Amino acid sequence: MIDDDRVARGKRIQRQTGATFHVATRLLPERIRYPTYVLYGFFRVADEIVDAADTAPPAEQRAEIERIRRIVLGEEPPGEDPDDEVLAAFRDLRTETGIARTDVAVFLEAMASDVDRSRYETYADLEAYMDGSAAAVGRMMTAVMDVEDPERALPHATTLGEAFQMTNFLRDVGEDVRERDRVYLPAETLREHGASVDQIRERHFDESVAAAIRAELARTEDLYAEGVAGIRYLPADCQLAVLLAAVLYADHHRLIRDLDYDTLSQTPELSIARRLRLLARTWWLFRRYDDPETVFYAAIDSFDVEAPARTTHTHSWRDCQLMSYLSR
Repeated sequence: MIDDDRVARGKRIQRQTGATFHVATRLLPERIRYPTYVLYGFFRVADEIVDAADTAPPAEQRAEIERIRRIVLGEEPPGEDPDDEVLAAFRDLRTETGIARTDVAVFLEAMASDVDRSRYETYADLEAYMDGSAAAVGRMMTAVMDVEDPERALPHATTLGEAFQMTNFLRDVGEDVRERDRVYLPAETLREHGASVDQIRERHFDESVAAAIRAELARTEDLYAEGVAGIRYLPADCQLAVLLAAVLYADHHRLIRDLDYDTLSQTPELSIARRLRLLARTWWLFRRYDDPETVFYAAIDSFDVEAPARTTHTHSWRDCQLMSYLSR
């Protein structure tokens, strides 16, 4: 069993740094909720190491990532730093749930790459990075949930993790370049629409940048379509929480469109009131339908992708849209 104090520390980290994810986590059953706090604490401890460019030189950052790897894989005992308690909790969780060593390794490799790399030429390059920074996170969550059919669930969990990560990238374009000199928009996409990485670095927004962000937003919405389709393969008592996380992350796309895609000068954020309304709407719809896809597309009405045709439900997709509108 994971020490309660260590769980509490992970919970505090999540509450302070991941408001969207924290709201969804609260809906998980206790047997999954507590391990999720531990998971998130581990992710944030590693992420904050590579975001400390102003306080630690690259060699020290890489050395600290390697130390984290040794602790969580049981090759070195934790130290006295309070964050090491989070690492020790994750080490125990990994042993208990069978989280793959390869997923831990690829996640930490992605974190280490942030020390030196801040540009991505193609989406394939970015996707390779996200295999560690996001897809591995989805796979670890699947291990914690102990899904009945991992072969069916894992591809969707991987894609949903990428969708969440892409939403973050598209929301934080200006913040990432201003605070960390990182540009996650693929250079290839920018060029296709007449923009450039230098333009992002100079924070010069125009229609060419808007077009590039619009294109990546559309790609991301396809990822959501594939990812949400796999929520049905998760344990029944975990589906609502994951579905709500998808709804909350995806609702940022509405805000991005409301800003005419200008996330260079502004960082859109869901208000507490909006989160609560989405929580109520998603919960209300989920009680009436047995298909997470139907609920997702009813709750998120600003996507460009078509909702999949459903034939197994009493109510049609249009009925869901109407009830979604009435429940606002």
